[in-house]
Amino acid sequence: MNVQDRIKEQVTQNPVVLFMKGTPQFPQCGFSSLAVQVLGACGVNRFVSVNVLEDAEIRQGIKEYASWPTIPQLYVNGEFVGGSDIIREMYESGELQKLLEGTKQQA
Repeated sequence: MNVQDRIKEQVTQNPVVLFMKGTPQFPQCGFSSLAVQVLGACGVNRFVSVNVLEDAEIRQGIKEYASWPTIPQLYVNGEFVGGSDIIREMYESGELQKLLEGTKQQA
């Protein structure tokens, strides 16, 4: 299975997936830390996280998958949501909470 297929499988088979640097317990950059904090503030404490620092193929492949140059990247119900700035803006407007409402029971 190539890297694009692996990424597609992860994002389509899990309700909430965060590609990040580090882990939710130990983020390796401020942007990844912010993304984890925002998900927690939305009540999403269980989600799939992928540490891109552990796999160079995934680290490059995820940028190509979404045509998005930065990490972290959040996917909800198989759809790319955005990076930390977009996640924060959506949280502040209440849009992210609405998007995540149905995923809390599934995660």
